Amino acid sequence: MNSANSSHSILLVDDEHDILDFLSYNLKKEGYRVFTADNALDGIKLAKEISPSLIFLDVMMPQMDGIEACQILRKDLNLKQPIITFLTSRAEDYSQIAGYEAGADDYIAKPIRPRLLISKVESLLRRQKTETTVSSEAEIHIDREKYLVEAKGKRMILPKKEFELLELLAGKPGKVFTRDQILSIVWGDEAVVGTRTIDVHIRKLREKLGNSYIRTIKGVGYTFNEF
Repeated sequence: MNSANSSHSILLVDDEHDILDFLSYNLKKEGYRVFTADNALDGIKLAKEISPSLIFLDVMMPQMDGIEACQILRKDLNLKQPIITFLTSRAEDYSQIAGYEAGADDYIAKPIRPRLLISKVESLLRRQKTETTVSSEAEIHIDREKYLVEAKGKRMILPKKEFELLELLAGKPGKVFTRDQILSIVWGDEAVVGTRTIDVHIRKLREKLGNSYIRTIKGVGYTFNEF
């Protein structure tokens, strides 16, 4: 057991109790504080109470599915935004895109092996940082601890991957990042995602920030405009 892991709380939301028991057992064995809910409504309520570091959220649940629950959590400005990872047996590409559009940070298909589960959790939590980046010329303030962005006076909380993509581009205005570089830096080498995923996240950022910040370099990648 790793006592350092006790500083991280993990919320598991799944309507299958055997899945909850399996995940909970393996995560607690590694020292994580684990909370569970067997439906999305209770999961949302619990997330607001405990402010977890990481949420595993099943997609297919009765009453409310995981995608809708993710959207609700991402819109809550009072919630310190957690990492949200969908855990589902649906591996079709369209389900992954829908999950990322809803604000998910990652996607794991069932069944999952214990060692892969722990490796994935460690990888996700390792990406968390606390520094703050400011780009005054572009009128953007990026708060890494709260995943909060202020752009031209508009305040918003971004999903983790959208935030990390924006932080990467805004950190070096004018530098062109290739699609392969973006995938490697933001999603990591272990992530199985395609370039379409990048396009989805860029489109979501433009919808929220406006089109003036991120420029497409055709056939290469993306850059944050110099102001």
